[in-house]
Amino acid sequence: MMILSVALLILAIFGAPLFVVIAGSAMLGYYKEGIDLMAISIEILGIANMPFLSAIPLFTFAGYLLSESNAPKRLVRLTGALLGWMPGGLALVALAACAFFTAFTGASGVTIIALGAILYPALKQDGYPDNFNLGLVTTSGSLGLLFAPSLPLILYGVIAEVSIDSLFRAGILPGLLMLLMLSGYSLWVSRGNEKPLTPFEFKELGGALRESMWELPLPIVVLGGIYSGFFAVSEAAAVTALYVLIVEVIILREISLQDLPRVMRDSMLLVGSILIILAVSLASTNYMIDAGVPQALLGFVAEHVTSQATFLVLLLLFLLALGAILDIFSAIVLIVPLILPIAAQYNVDPIHLGIVFLAAMQLGYLTPPVGLNLFIASYRFDKPIMEVYSATFPFLLMLMLSVIIITYWPSLSLWLVAD
Repeated sequence: MMILSVALLILAIFGAPLFVVIAGSAMLGYYKEGIDLMAISIEILGIANMPFLSAIPLFTFAGYLLSESNAPKRLVRLTGALLGWMPGGLALVALAACAFFTAFTGASGVTIIALGAILYPALKQDGYPDNFNLGLVTTSGSLGLLFAPSLPLILYGVIAEVSIDSLFRAGILPGLLMLLMLSGYSLWVSRGNEKPLTPFEFKELGGALRESMWELPLPIVVLGGIYSGFFAVSEAAAVTALYVLIVEVIILREISLQDLPRVMRDSMLLVGSILIILAVSLASTNYMIDAGVPQALLGFVAEHVTSQATFLVLLLLFLLALGAILDIFSAIVLIVPLILPIAAQYNVDPIHLGIVFLAAMQLGYLTPPVGLNLFIASYRFDKPIMEVYSATFPFLLMLMLSVIIITYWPSLSLWLVAD
């Protein structure tokens, strides 16, 4: 058993797929306890009965359809017409557009690729420093993870068995705090930009609104439908996917029928990677529960931590380190079941815990060595990875400060959730 465990560790170090390592560790655990390995198959099949699970592929498909169409250009034009006349307005446009787009795609890398080609040269042309432009676009790719219908929010709700509707509400104010802090920093950096401002024009705004008339109803369909109780989350996902499909393929014809299978395949690759990790993690988590791992962790923490404030400090440090080595989807399915009972002992609300968890893990997109956004930006803009590290560091500090505020101000997450 020890040899097999070491072999799994070596496989993980050398880049074996995460689901293989998790499944292998679960099989070893079940075998050690004398449990029939068929139980793992039963656990994997059990994900089919999870509520809201259908929302994940449907929202992902809708997001990928939007990214393959001209919706990113229309979104940038609309936000530019609304904010571009302000000092530092284009930086605010980049932040708002990327946050909106990531909320629907659930993948920050897609946002960098889809919007980066538009925003990066536009920021440079507008007189912003190149280092600032690189850091802004790289950082903005992960901003929408706290806004509905973000996939990490849905996945946390499934794993933690809390209301996804409540999570959608809880993420609004913390997400806006992150946006406001980065906006403030961006305005401060651009204070010396002497390029003449573009005056606000109702004609340009009207043209941008007409051009975006098909995408504008999306937030109303998703948020209004869910918050009003007219739609369940899974129903809102189905309506969103159907609406986007009709608009982009049939009405606007920006995605051809020949390209549709490719878009489906690309979106389902992301969904498949999430679901297979989720499936094998359920089996692994059940073994750890049977083996008393959460109870052992709770006992250790209770022995060394005496207050909620201290627990939150340790939790934040742990999540920041975790985000540097593990992607957000894997972290949710692996770690959330272990920390939920511990957090409950310190009276940390599970919804607040979810927002803290996702806000902290969001920083992992910008933290070496994994830092997915860093590598995508390096490849997309043909920049050395160390230059990307340097460019994103001030933004990372601002986001870290916002995460600390979110962690120690639970009312920010829970105010809109309260009945």
